Amino acid sequence: MLTNQTTTSASSNKSLLLGIPFANINRHRALDIVTKTLDQRSSSNLFFINAHCLNTAYSNSEYKKALQKASIVLPDGSGVSYACKILGGHLTENLNGTDLFPYLCTLFSKKNKSIYLLGAKPGTVDQLEALIKLQFPALKVVGTQHGYFPPSETNKIIDQINHSGADVLLVALGVPKQEIWISQHQHKLSTTLNIAVGGLFDFYAKNVSRAPFWMRKLGIEWVWRLIQEPKRMWKRYILGSPLFIWRVWQAKKILNPPQHSHNSLSNAYEKLISLIRSKLLRNYWQLRNKLPLKMKRIIDILLSTFGLIVLLPLCLLIMTAIKIESSGPIFFKQTRAGFRGNPFLLWKFRSMHQDAEKQRIDLESSNEMQDAVTFKVKNDPRVTNVGRLIRKLSLDEIPQLWNVLKGEMSLVGPRPALYSEIEKYSLLQRQRLDTIPGLTSDWVIAGRSKISFKRQAELDIDYVHRQSLWRDIKLIFQTIPSLISGQGAY
Repeated sequence: MLTNQTTTSASSNKSLLLGIPFANINRHRALDIVTKTLDQRSSSNLFFINAHCLNTAYSNSEYKKALQKASIVLPDGSGVSYACKILGGHLTENLNGTDLFPYLCTLFSKKNKSIYLLGAKPGTVDQLEALIKLQFPALKVVGTQHGYFPPSETNKIIDQINHSGADVLLVALGVPKQEIWISQHQHKLSTTLNIAVGGLFDFYAKNVSRAPFWMRKLGIEWVWRLIQEPKRMWKRYILGSPLFIWRVWQAKKILNPPQHSHNSLSNAYEKLISLIRSKLLRNYWQLRNKLPLKMKRIIDILLSTFGLIVLLPLCLLIMTAIKIESSGPIFFKQTRAGFRGNPFLLWKFRSMHQDAEKQRIDLESSNEMQDAVTFKVKNDPRVTNVGRLIRKLSLDEIPQLWNVLKGEMSLVGPRPALYSEIEKYSLLQRQRLDTIPGLTSDWVIAGRSKISFKRQAELDIDYVHRQSLWRDIKLIFQTIPSLISGQGAY
């Protein structure tokens, strides 16, 4: 019997893990329950849970509610088994959907039940349908629909499922979308059993290969998944697995508080284990916070170095043009506010005449930015002909790759401000300084000078609070067409 967080009754074999009830039973008992479910007239949902599912449910209340309401929830994966051991019990059997699928197909055939396949990429459901017809010729597949449909077509697809006369609906839309979709639309479906199957369609269509049997037997199938799809799976396993175990330990502490006595932690072994555990947790949280920043810095170094080398011929051409048109230095340098307001020298190709800063005083009244924080004049007389061209294409910013290489700037982040501008910031707008300034940002994509500083600050603050490597990569690619079009640049 699993204690506290996971309690089991003899009659139902129901266990509770991180607030989610599941059936702690073997395969034969699971198939018996499915058989009885198929004989009922009411609609039932069958879901599976693994460590990733429970992590998701921990922060997604709608998904958690869908799992709690489901008629049948089966355990999937070594993470659930390990959690049961931590909580003083054991997992009867790993009942993942991929291994259970052939048994379910056999059961559906014997019961003369038809199925409908919904989910995965276009073509995958057709491959699975062909495989089912080959291996289970008596099983009727009465309809298929890929998972890449807009929400506006949901009711139409539900009508198709109902008109097909399907008894069982298999949904492969991924966690947590598939469970939430089934739970939301269950009252509209005429099917008897709705099953959320995750990546099952891809496994059987051989879009994704399964781990060798010996790895599955040892409970390390996740290693194979990580090797196969490192970009998609690294966060789930490298960060998610320790987080799941930590949450299970925390749940155990809450429900089983230690009994303090004069012998508490007197044992040297217990002290050592406690020390190691606390250090591992601390290092994990430090890694989780610092790893994205380290990766961001590595990307900055690699791309800025590559950019400086590749763009060298273009830089030489721009430098020659600047020197031919007007006298003065080729480069323009200016003190800007960096991370947390620390000053640094920002570099640009000079796009204005030498006395541009002096002329700005006379042009203040012509400022076209209504916010009065930033200064922009569309037909600025201080700009040279070469300067007008390189500013239109943002080529004057190329020397800032040197600032990126030095670590004073990043490829992505709020544009570095002048100290005279910062003096006009509100307290909220000063949050722009809480990250390293960058070459591009949401503001550049949104239209640069066409939007007010207030809106620019809002976009930058949103980036500060929600920045990620994926968002940075996305912004870098979105910047390219913005630069080519010259939208909002002057």
